[in-house]
Amino acid sequence: MKKLAIAALSVVVLAASSGAFAEGKTRAQVYQELIEAQQNGLDYITDASYPDVNPVFAQQVKNHKEALAAQAAANRVAKGSAPAGNAN
Repeated sequence: MKKLAIAALSVVVLAASSGAFAEGKTRAQVYQELIEAQQNGLDYITDASYPDVNPVFAQQVKNHKEALAAQAAANRVAKGSAPAGNAN
């Protein structure tokens, strides 16, 4: 009787835990989050500095964010100056 109860409990636990994995994020979602973290400078956070950026990397993060802002501004200017209505 004890073996049957353990086997039934194991099946229930296994079924419940497999459903939890199905509700998680997809591989593509996790990959996109990693890309966004790198773009935001979050890969410069270390165990010693968490939740802030490690002071050793502070200047690199600042330069990176300035470069991203300049690139975004250049993209906005380029899109704004493109001729509209030319479908040729």
